[in-house]
Amino acid sequence: MSNTNTIVRIPLAKLLPHPENPNRMAKAAFKKLKNHIKQTHRYEPLLVRSHPEIENCFELINGHHRTEALRQIGETFADCIIWDVDDDQTRILLATLNRLGGKDELSAKVSLLKNLSEKYSSKELAKLLPDTRTVIDRLKDITKPMDCLTENPKLFLNSMVFFLNDEQLKTVNDALENAIKTGLTPRPDLGVSSKSQKLANAITIIAKQYLNTGR
Repeated sequence: MSNTNTIVRIPLAKLLPHPENPNRMAKAAFKKLKNHIKQTHRYEPLLVRSHPEIENCFELINGHHRTEALRQIGETFADCIIWDVDDDQTRILLATLNRLGGKDELSAKVSLLKNLSEKYSSKELAKLLPDTRTVIDRLKDITKPMDCLTENPKLFLNSMVFFLNDEQLKTVNDALENAIKTGLTPRPDLGVSSKSQKLANAITIIAKQYLNTGR
């Protein structure tokens, strides 16, 4: 990987999105981003590479939302930094740099990890990406399209991290196991084909039951 941090001005018309970018931003957050750029005329330069297929064009690596914001406020050029990176290096950057803002779209994230897994092991990916090896393995286990992705391809992948003491962990595990045994799912379209999906469904069941009690 070779690169330079020299900033160059590139026409927005020549900046094309990367098809495997999994990152999406909520409308409210995007509106704030757009207003900030419009008011201050300042933004972090976009990170791009020469497009691998289209001559005289560039492929976005980091800055998809900033690019769209610039277009919407009427700008025609963008400040960019050009890096010389191959497809696999670009995928690594997509999975790391873009994670700093917005959320990962589940179907795109799974596809991105599938492509990276052809070259890297889960252990290697855990050292390169912000995800843990456990999360990577669970996402790689989604080997066939889930019904929820077919019906809702824009489903987002949201992560939650908890730190529990031994007593809390036992209580939570007991509750999750009981919820899984009920065979109920808060949304049938999500399915229960993997352990991570079962746990996600179980914790949602518990949360909904708590809310329904009015406590």
